This record gives sequence, structure tokens and C-alpha cells, in this order.
Amino acid sequence: MKRPELLAPAGNLEKLKAAINFGADAVYLGGSKLNLRAFADNFTNEQLVEGVEFAHSKGKKVYVTLNVFPHNEDLEGIEEYLVELYESGVDAIIVSDPGIIMIARETVPNMEIHLSTQANTVNWKTCEFWYKMGVKRVVLARELSLEEIAKVQKKIPEDMDLEIFVHGSMCMAYSGRCVISNYMVGRDSNRGSCAQPCRYKYHLVEEKREGEYYPVIEDDRGSYIMNSKDLCMIEHIPELMSTGALSFKIEGRMKSVYYVASVVKAYREAIDEYMKSPEDYKFNPRWLEDLNKPSHREYYTGFFFNEENKQIQESSAYIRSYDVVGVVKAYDKATGIATIEHKNKVVEGDKVEVMRPIGANVEITLNDLHDEKGNKIPTAPSSKMIYTAKVELDLEENDILIKAKEEV
Repeated sequence: MKRPELLAPAGNLEKLKAAINFGADAVYLGGSKLNLRAFADNFTNEQLVEGVEFAHSKGKKVYVTLNVFPHNEDLEGIEEYLVELYESGVDAIIVSDPGIIMIARETVPNMEIHLSTQANTVNWKTCEFWYKMGVKRVVLARELSLEEIAKVQKKIPEDMDLEIFVHGSMCMAYSGRCVISNYMVGRDSNRGSCAQPCRYKYHLVEEKREGEYYPVIEDDRGSYIMNSKDLCMIEHIPELMSTGALSFKIEGRMKSVYYVASVVKAYREAIDEYMKSPEDYKFNPRWLEDLNKPSHREYYTGFFFNEENKQIQESSAYIRSYDVVGVVKAYDKATGIATIEHKNKVVEGDKVEVMRPIGANVEITLNDLHDEKGNKIPTAPSSKMIYTAKVELDLEENDILIKAKEEV
């Protein structure tokens, strides 16, 4: 049995490093052109080189998304961009458009090509077609069941890989092909600028009764008729393994460092536990508890089990019970003083949890806060400020500190 790749999102360099430090086998990211997250930080060419060098130093891989549906003007300069990606050491590109695939094969013939979920691949014969076009891996459409994925796996060439989404945001459109944003706000969802109007709340207005708004109701599930729950398969690792898919993908290039680290950690532990002994594998409830802490929507299992569609969530709000408050940059064992990069407000005496790549979180108290100049401070209020705190536990660089949100 092959150990599946755990593939994590990397919206910027900080998230790339967090994903790898917390157990990802590979990351995917957007470069300077042609990716579907135009409003993510994305990577400059210099940052991309640094990210690739960091990943490769850890034995991990980097994939770059070029998954837009390009118009004529989007193709300008693509040959030069592909050469830059290849020379930077990128391990593969993720593409949805046949034109870009053709240009890549002509320009960088040794570059590995992965087919984006945007291409909506739902059967083995289509995989075979793309294989003949030079595609090494297919990211299957999210609308397939586990049974269908397993059948595809059995039919495709032995040296072709399948990648499936196992966690993260879903979309009401078929594997992301949506034009609501285009019509409503003029932002092209398939060229990287989606405004996510599916998350809006809608009302019905009769033209002669201005100001009288009637909620659009779908049965008893509320008025958010296009708002999707989040996919979460942490409780179903054995079922995912049964498909034979080589790569398990986490969605979320727009999400926080905390989200990336916590999701990677949970799936890393679950996959590794399964690989030790499939027969003795038991789900650890802590993994789901940890996934419930960062920002997310209500979870469900997508289309994997051929269930009645339970995709609609009644609210566009996110569930978030914890915030990341800091990342440890250094720790002095002699003094017990940690140097911390601020992420959210903390007050002296706050109890926080320490999250590491392996094991349960542990609680510590932040005492004796000082700013970079050594001045004692009662609170660390400023974004990205560096401060020190005395703690009762030995910390490590890149430990993530989280705190339960106060009830309002």
C-alpha cells in the first residue's frame, strides 16, 4: 500500500513553511500569473525560489497553479513565465486549459503537468485522454463518490496519479466553474477574481413594494441557497485509502497560517497512524476537535458517500472558537523566555495553547511581557510586533500559540 501524499495550500511564504513544518509532503501555490486566487498574497519570483529551496531542503515538493481559463491576452508572456517556473525548480504545474498544456509541452517539455479540478474530470476515459496529452496527474472533480474514484484508479495507466480533495471549502458550481461573480460584480471567477456571491444572503423584492424584503427560503434550511458547508474527511481515512488515490489535497490558499498548520497536523497524524497498521487503526477524536478550532463552516463529507446532498449551510458565517495569537521565533532555555511574533492581542497572564506538529496541545501562561526594547508591557496589541514572555514550558521555534475566543 502506497503512503498517500498530503498536499497543503500555501497562500504565501509563511504558510508554505508552516505547512511543511507541520507535516505536508507537498504544497501548491499561486505564482505571479494565471492562478485562481488573484487576491491571495501569491508569490513573487524571488519568494518562489526561496519557497522551493526550503521545501526541497526538507525533501518536499512544490506545485504552482496556472489554472485559470485564459483569454487571448492572458497568454502573453506565458512561455517566459513557464521557463521561470521550470528554472526555479518547481516540481509540477497545475493546469486546467488545453492551450496552456500545449504551450507547456512545447516550452518546458520536462515539466510535470497536473490537471486541475477545474477541468471537471469524472471518468477514467477522460483521464486516459489527458494522459496521452502529457498529463501525469489528474485532480478529480469533487462531485465523485469514493466508489467512482476507485473505479477510475483501476482503469488509468499505472504511472498516472489521482489527486482528491479531502478538506476545505466547497463550491455550488460544478468543481468551481461559476459565473455568478461575473454577472453580479464584474469579477471573473474563472480568471482568479471571484467575489464569492454564493455566500451572500438573498431576499425577494416585489417591484412595487420597495423596501419590503422577503427571505428566499429553501425548505427549512434557510435563505442561503448557494452557501456551501466545508468538506471534512478526517473521520474517514480508511475509506479514502481504499480509493487508491495518490494525493490527498487540502483546500485553502486564502486561509490563515493557523488553519493550514492545524489541518495539516490532523491529517498527517491520521494518515501516519493508519499506515502503521491498517487493521488496528482507530480514529482519534482529538483530530476532529483540533479541526473545529480554526475558522471553518459546518463540516460534511461532500459527495463521497452518495448521500442526499447536504451541502447547504444556513448561514454565511464562519465557526471559529480559537484564534492564533503568536508564533514562537526563539526560546532561551536558561531564562525560560520566549520571543514571539504577535498575531492577535494577548494580555499578561493569558493562558494559551501550544500547537506543535505532533501530539496534543499543551497549555501555558504568558507572563512578564516586554517589547523589543525591553520595556515591560501589560499587553501585546500591535500586529506583527515582536515581544517576549516568560513561560513555564520549553518552547520551540515555529510553535504556534492559540487562545480560545472569549464568549460575547
